[in-house]
Amino acid sequence: MTRRILHLTLAGLLMEIMFNLPAFCGSTSGEIDRETLDRWSAPYRGWHYWPEHVISSKPNIPGHEKFENTDAPCVYQLPDQPGKWFMSFIAFDGRGYNSFAVESSDLIHWSNPRLAMGFGPEGEFDHGGCVIGAFLYESYDVRAPRVLKKRNGKYWTLYGAYPRQGGYELRPGYEGVATSADGLDWQRAKDTPILSVHDPDCAEWEKDCIYQPWLVEHKGRFFNFYNAANGSVEQTGLAFSTDMLSWMRHPANPVIRNRPGAYDAQFASDPKVFRDGDHWTMFYFGVGRGGAHVMIAFSRDLVHWTAHPEPLYAAGGNPSGLDRQYAHKISLVWEPKTETFYLYYCAVGDKGRGIGLITSKPLNGSKGAPPRCAGQETSQRQQPTETFRLSCDG
Repeated sequence: MTRRILHLTLAGLLMEIMFNLPAFCGSTSGEIDRETLDRWSAPYRGWHYWPEHVISSKPNIPGHEKFENTDAPCVYQLPDQPGKWFMSFIAFDGRGYNSFAVESSDLIHWSNPRLAMGFGPEGEFDHGGCVIGAFLYESYDVRAPRVLKKRNGKYWTLYGAYPRQGGYELRPGYEGVATSADGLDWQRAKDTPILSVHDPDCAEWEKDCIYQPWLVEHKGRFFNFYNAANGSVEQTGLAFSTDMLSWMRHPANPVIRNRPGAYDAQFASDPKVFRDGDHWTMFYFGVGRGGAHVMIAFSRDLVHWTAHPEPLYAAGGNPSGLDRQYAHKISLVWEPKTETFYLYYCAVGDKGRGIGLITSKPLNGSKGAPPRCAGQETSQRQQPTETFRLSCDG
């Protein structure tokens, strides 16, 4: 009975949000034309590659030396610490993922690695590992500092989770919610998942596995953009909440769908959403045409999205070979003193799996993008996409 009452309450919440989306989001829906897609994506193209991983594939974390293959970066700041940045990332030890945090004063050199969130209790939905990084920020403007926001006296993040240990992302995945007193050490805020394949509103497109969330707060409402799987195909959906603890899915999911023969034909995953002038910009990764690539999509209302057909950054673009296989899972930061964007991403190539960096202005030691079309593929990254989830670890 309690579960039914909760579901009816969430249904009422969804109806309220859906009927009031124009008021919440301040715009109208509709397909965005190619000329506008090109214009809005232009500022994020042609950036400069840093030649090395900023977080190596073997980070040698004290007390956690077996964890390697770093992935899923997310950069943030804490209030009253304007000259310091923190990055959460995950690593794998053969059992599953743990989340870690490092710090930096220049956005290139990162130090003081520590555990941020480990394995959940045995037999529970996050026993196989936790992937934090869907933080509650003070602002989601693309040029705003990534400062964490307190709610009810604590910092908040949504996180991806897996129930079993012993392999990469053993299905089914879930999503949870965690809080922190200091922004570094995170604990569950709820002992049950916020999204699950067992939910009454779980749809066919997401029936096999729920993956990574991204949190947006807008006008007092919370939006969870997340990717999920049906078989070997992944797409991106949306859920709504008023408290980050109880969620209801958008009935018209998925909001980013696979496109046959395109760069996101198999995966359209790991969305990151920001306010960008008079519209919203989503960075996500696509799998198709032999690799994993950084993609971009746009919306005027946070609900209806149009994806650009060409990647921002295709696998194999880094001249050093750092991302010869995969370029995906971004974290975007604006550095106001130099007016430079820093785009961190999981780069898999000649030096293993680590965290790479692309910047909107050249840094001392960076390399420009190679003189080729953004969508042009390289022979080094021809690999069957069917094996991507296993080989790319998420």
